[in-house]
Amino acid sequence: MKYVIGVDLGTSAVKTLLIGQDGSVKAEATKEYPLYHEKSGWSEQDPEDWVTGTTGSLKELLASSGVNPSDIEGISFSGQMHGLVLLDENNMPVRRAILWNDTRTTEQCREIERTLADKLLAVTRNPALEGFTLPKILWVKQNEPDVYARASRFLLPKDYLRLRLTGATHMDLSDAAGTLMLDVAGKSWSADVLNAFEIPQSFCPSLVEAGAYVGTISAEASRSTGLTTATKVFAGGADNACGAIGAGILSPGLTLCSIGTSGVILTYEADASADYQGKVHFFNHGKENAFYAMGVTLAAGYSLSWFRNTFAKGESFDAMLEGIGDIPAGSNGLLFTPYIVGERTPHADAKIRGSFIGVDGSHTRAHFAKAVMEGITFSLNESIDLFRAAGKTVDTIVSIGGGAKNPLWLQMQADIFQANVVALENEQGPGLGAAMLAAVGSGWFPTLDACGEVFVKHARTYRPNEETSKRYEQLFRIYQQVYSQTMEINHSLHAFRN
Repeated sequence: MKYVIGVDLGTSAVKTLLIGQDGSVKAEATKEYPLYHEKSGWSEQDPEDWVTGTTGSLKELLASSGVNPSDIEGISFSGQMHGLVLLDENNMPVRRAILWNDTRTTEQCREIERTLADKLLAVTRNPALEGFTLPKILWVKQNEPDVYARASRFLLPKDYLRLRLTGATHMDLSDAAGTLMLDVAGKSWSADVLNAFEIPQSFCPSLVEAGAYVGTISAEASRSTGLTTATKVFAGGADNACGAIGAGILSPGLTLCSIGTSGVILTYEADASADYQGKVHFFNHGKENAFYAMGVTLAAGYSLSWFRNTFAKGESFDAMLEGIGDIPAGSNGLLFTPYIVGERTPHADAKIRGSFIGVDGSHTRAHFAKAVMEGITFSLNESIDLFRAAGKTVDTIVSIGGGAKNPLWLQMQADIFQANVVALENEQGPGLGAAMLAAVGSGWFPTLDACGEVFVKHARTYRPNEETSKRYEQLFRIYQQVYSQTMEINHSLHAFRN
């Protein structure tokens, strides 16, 4: 059998998947690496850690699988979005990478809004938010001019990793769409944006489709990974685009719910005509000539992890969630807003913070745990609410990530989203999407759609309970009031946070 590899370069670890032609996972390996938070709001990584982690993960993958490296035909990548990697003329990083969850660039976001005005949404299709790449470039330019002067070009995280494996610099459209420098509909770097901030065209890498063939494994990378120099390399895509591919979100009418550290609601768009007025993100898909709209909850799975680490440290998630199935929808009048690191959709607010509303003496830890799960799902439902308000039909949602591992949570999603929620048989997220790009590029399938029919396997479908959905609909409208009722208080408290 022949194989392909999907590399998922995440925020805390890199995961590699070895996938056979029948779509089965032959082996997987993961390597973690550190995050650096030297100042409040800062989040950085050393690009060399990505390379070391990936080469180590690939070596482990080959060793554990026992597969002959000559039978591995292709490799592709999924990567954390928006992270700024500045390179000198020798393609060496001039500083640590500034990541997607770094919030130091509020001032630069306001500068972008003032400078570009209406062109911002018309061209880039997205608002200026701290997570995007252009504000990071401007921050370095203004605060570290000596460092910026040494920079010849920029890349995003997975593109730097691919550079180290091939020697070539490219950026795919799905990842470039998250820079605030791409003409999303025109699929080219925007001269309007670059000229407005005096960024030369040469600073930006050449653009390719996510499935584009970009070379083979270099001799140096072959020695460090064990892959052969005949292994074909394909560009890969942004983690959310690859997550959509890996979940089979490849045609109109399909929506994705992904609950990881952050949470995503993503819906397929066949063309660039949809106009959400910047209320949700609008990016190029990993599928050629397609797009997707996306809402984000910053602290989705992270909210549940925070709750466990704070109130159930040392317990498994299953132990912590014991008994929640016996608690009626609404947690006996207890609401939780998952704004514990700020929020993205529909409230782009770095200062807002979370709340438990309606705390009663009768509430147990199980009530609080269920309220956290409901609050996360309510937040995700805000994006679905926006899609429906814009005329989109959302009736089938494929759920992946941590939220897809618990049957009670999957049923909760169906009830709150008022849609059928589909779990996958062998959910591998963005890494599978990357592997699918390599499989199509290697000629195994004529299209991603055809590949999805083999690689993406549906398991159980959860259907909304009419009575429970009605109750959640009422609670959701109350939940939507919490932001406006607590915003001023939270902004006042911001000055007292360390």
